[in-house]
Amino acid sequence: MPTKPTTQLKKSERTRRLIVEKAAPLFNKQGYWGTSLQDIIEATGLTKGSIYGNFSGKDELAVAVFKHNSHYILRKVKSITQSDNNASRKLFMITDFYRQYIYSPELSGGCPILNTATEADDSHPDLKDLALEALDYVRRSFIHILNNGIRSGEFNPEIEVEQTATLFLGLIEGGILQTKLYNKSKYLLDCLNHIDQTVKEMCMQK
Repeated sequence: MPTKPTTQLKKSERTRRLIVEKAAPLFNKQGYWGTSLQDIIEATGLTKGSIYGNFSGKDELAVAVFKHNSHYILRKVKSITQSDNNASRKLFMITDFYRQYIYSPELSGGCPILNTATEADDSHPDLKDLALEALDYVRRSFIHILNNGIRSGEFNPEIEVEQTATLFLGLIEGGILQTKLYNKSKYLLDCLNHIDQTVKEMCMQK
């Protein structure tokens, strides 16, 4: 369902959106445990009563924030998957998206899926399930593109589709993690370049 224009939202909906949008970068940079109610109050300019009047607690807000943060990445992957008919171009578009994400991220703090999956683990099952669902969506998108490439005769039919999709996803998330820890874009760029090279090698010679 399309999102209503802000002018058409009820006051309560506008307030909930404000809280989510202001809390989103805090959770992505500081994590669930590192973000306090006082941080949210200062970021939103609202009172404790207003925040808890719109969300039952920090858990509900964290779930709403993760959905907001992960939507940007999942929406982009979906648009790429549904765009060009050429499978290799789709894969190159995905790696290009992550290259651009290094230099002009819409969300500060890195990949929200990786951040949440790492922090939540067994401490917050709802967030862990949402992170798993988002990660699996990206993986299934790779599988879909690879299968289409094989069916069209673009890719070598002998490639292991699920294994390759897992490898691509691992390279991206692992590259993001290393780039974040070392504060050097080189690590993610090396991983993305390796994916591009693998895609080229999978293509059948015309």
